[in-house]
Amino acid sequence: MLRRLTLTAVASLAALTTAAPAATAVTPLLPLPPLPVLQHDRLLSRSDPSGQTRLTVTVSESGNPTADGTFELKCGPAGGSHPEAQRACDLLDEAVDSGKNPFVPTERNAMCTMQAGGPAAARVEGTWHGQPVDARFSRANGCEISRWNNLVPVLPSAR
Repeated sequence: MLRRLTLTAVASLAALTTAAPAATAVTPLLPLPPLPVLQHDRLLSRSDPSGQTRLTVTVSESGNPTADGTFELKCGPAGGSHPEAQRACDLLDEAVDSGKNPFVPTERNAMCTMQAGGPAAARVEGTWHGQPVDARFSRANGCEISRWNNLVPVLPSAR
């Protein structure tokens, strides 16, 4: 969202400078300073030595008693008490490669279908490729169900 806003601002400024009246031709335009890089917007890299993944995943009321509980997930190499550590780490690595943060909450004004996906709830805390994580998940509506499903197998498939 912030990246989109920044790009819109830069594009607007570029449009204004090309449409400037001839009177401004006397005054040369100064180059813009570089835009600040925001930490949560930066692309992560698997080669980053500080890019450690250590997560605590707590799941309740998933409909699968063996999936409920608290699990530790460690990546590089995959390990911990998470039942599908390797698959979960692979999914998180794919997210890094695509530049998408799977822990970003649903936008506040998002239009979501009003379907209920059950009482399942989860919390993921720790570090993902060097970035702090404290995310909550539910299946309260279509957006949250999709968000949960996109994080399977880090989160269990809810029944």
